[in-house]
Order: sequence, then structure tokens, then C-alpha cells
Amino acid sequence: MKLSSVAVGLIATLALLVTAHAEVFFEENFEDGWEDRWVKSEFKSSDEGKWETSAGKFYGDANNKGLRTTTDYRWYDISAKTTPFSNKGKSLVLQYTVKHEQDLDCGGGYIKIAPSSVNQKKWGGDSDYQIMFGPDICGYSTKKVHVIFTYKGKNHLIKPEIKPETDTKTHIYTLIVKPDNTYEVQIDLKKVQSGSLLEDWDMLPPKRIKDPKAFKPEDWDEREEIDDPEDKKPEGYDDIPKQIVDPDAKKPEDWDEESDGEWEAPMIDNPAFKGEWKPKKIKNSAYKGKWVAPDIDNPDFVDDPELYNVVNDGGVIGFEVWQVKAGTIFDNILISDDPAYAKEIAEKNIVPLQKKESEMKNQQDEEKRKKDEEERKAKESAETAKDDDDDEDDEDDDDDKKKTEL
Repeated sequence: MKLSSVAVGLIATLALLVTAHAEVFFEENFEDGWEDRWVKSEFKSSDEGKWETSAGKFYGDANNKGLRTTTDYRWYDISAKTTPFSNKGKSLVLQYTVKHEQDLDCGGGYIKIAPSSVNQKKWGGDSDYQIMFGPDICGYSTKKVHVIFTYKGKNHLIKPEIKPETDTKTHIYTLIVKPDNTYEVQIDLKKVQSGSLLEDWDMLPPKRIKDPKAFKPEDWDEREEIDDPEDKKPEGYDDIPKQIVDPDAKKPEDWDEESDGEWEAPMIDNPAFKGEWKPKKIKNSAYKGKWVAPDIDNPDFVDDPELYNVVNDGGVIGFEVWQVKAGTIFDNILISDDPAYAKEIAEKNIVPLQKKESEMKNQQDEEKRKKDEEERKAKESAETAKDDDDDEDDEDDDDDKKKTEL
């Protein structure tokens, strides 16, 4: 059905209203002047890696550049001031893009929101933060998306495991924290994890616990199977020896009993021996299952309806990562209170570039494949020609040898 011009106008107006109501606390695309907005840390002194802006080896727009790590085996610590903000009474959206163009084998790609009081010149792994979010990859053992909240001075890791994207293309990571104490994690605008802040973190003690005063009753039978009382050991079972004399053994013809001693046939395992006899098992009619202590209300549990309010004095956004292989590109950072606005910005400014970037990458891969195939064929041709030359040289040598002999 085709929409009328009035309907189209109404939809556009509603979209503008959504955008107009969004509050943006920070937005960064690393355009000209970014070095005036960001502070490079001295936390690791000479081991701090150098940053640059780059669109990468393949891209959607050569002029659309992000912040890139440049040197292997370095720490990367950098931060910028945000509008002072709190997420009390509102949603919090943290969104940015990560591109592991170097095919990262070990290194972080996460971002942090920190209080305004942190020393940016000393910003690093020891600095306080309120949220840590984003991918972390190291070998086969560590491939996860971190979602860490600082609550009452302690860092709390998300319990469900979230897998990051591990290819070399640009991906959008979005964290949404809602005032109803729920959350959502998106990768490329698709939900990959959501749930309750209470259940998926240990910021609060559990509401229900096992009753510490409960004990298993003495007559509780946890045995699923028992020995069959009707099964009896066969008569003479214990008389069967474990080993017997090898009936096929014969005394060697050159055996000398005076010098070798009395000959004895060797022992072998008795095929009739069946080991220790055990009665067969049958189902236990008295089985009650595994005993589990009953749940009770946890007396130490105190609910916090504002558990979501992890940012009270937000004022700094930053990267604090270690990378074995440098080349990650960070871009399109957004901190807002409106998930719809974040999605709108991503769909408008990031998704089209992702598509063009993918097309360029696929074209480069195809060109490399063709070049590799041409080089392989050229190498095979060269080796074949060399073998032919060697065969001709061998024939010439044989002819010379025959002439010499004549």
C-alpha cells in the first residue's frame, strides 16, 4: 500500500521528535581537531603506543577515518572529556565501532566510561571507571564481549558469555542500560544478549539461597541402582586362577638343566578368569533422587531499584587496551539517553559504509586470490622448465661419456 504524502510527513515529523528529545552526552567521529579533544596518557611512559587516524586498507569512505593503534606489543591509553552526566531516571546508550583490520590475535577493543575526577594524563588500567564495554580477544581461550559495571566500589562482570565478531571488518557495538533494571547488548544493531541486571550480574546478593540449616534426612536414599540381592556368586568362581601355565610352551632343545636350572613353563593370563565377582545392578525402588537443600529468602538481600544507575558523575570516555598486534580502528563513539537515536545515527552514518567496506574487502580478496593463482601457475611452469633443462643436461652428459669411452 502506498502511503499518502500526509502519512509520510507525519512519520518524518515523529522521527524528528524522537531525535529532538535525545540527549547526547558525547559524540566523536575523529574528524579534524580530534587531538585537541583527546588526552594521550603517560601511564605506561615509553610503552604507550602511538595513535593515528586512518580509514584502513579497505573502507566505505577514504575520508571517514577512525582512531587506529599503530605499534605491536604496546598499551594504548587515551581519553576525552564528556558532558558531565548521570543516567539516573533515564536510559543509557554507549555505542561505537571496532575494526580489527589486523586480524587481531590478542588484544582489547573495549571502551570505558569513567568519573570526571580521573587524571587523564595517568589514565590507564589502574584508573577508576564506571562501565567497561566491548570485545576482548586473545587466542582461543578469550573471545568475549565485556560488560562490566562498577557498583559500590567493586567491578562486576556480566555472567552470560557474549561472543564478539572476530573478522577484520567494522562492527557496531551497542550497550543499552534501562531504568527498569534491564539491559541489552547489540552487535551490528542486532540483539545478542538481554536480561535483568539483578540476575546477570552479582552486584546484589541473590534473593534466594539454599537453607544453610537444612540437612539431608538419614533415611534419604540417593542410590539409583543397588546390588541385586537375588544374584549369587557361581559355585567355584573363586577357584579360577588369574594365571595358568602356558599349555603351548615347550622346553627348548638346548636347555641344560645343570647350567640353566630346572625348566618351568611360563605363566599366561587365564582366559577363564573374570576378575572379582560383583552382583549385577538393579533399579533401587527406594531411590528418592539427589537431595537438594530447599531455597529460602536471603536475609542479606536488599533490593536496589536504582541498580541501573551506574553512572552518577560521568565525565570521561576512554580506551585502555593492550595489543599484541596493532591495527584496530575505533570510531563513531556515542553516549546518549535514547536507543532510537543511536539506531538512527548508526543506520544513517555507519551501515552504508559497512556495506561499501565489505564490497571493497571482497574485491581485494578476489584480486589477491587471482594473483596468488597466477603466481602458483608461474612457479609450476618455471619448475617444469627447469626439470626439462635438467633432463637435457643429463642426456648431454650421457652422450659425452659414450664418446669418451669410444
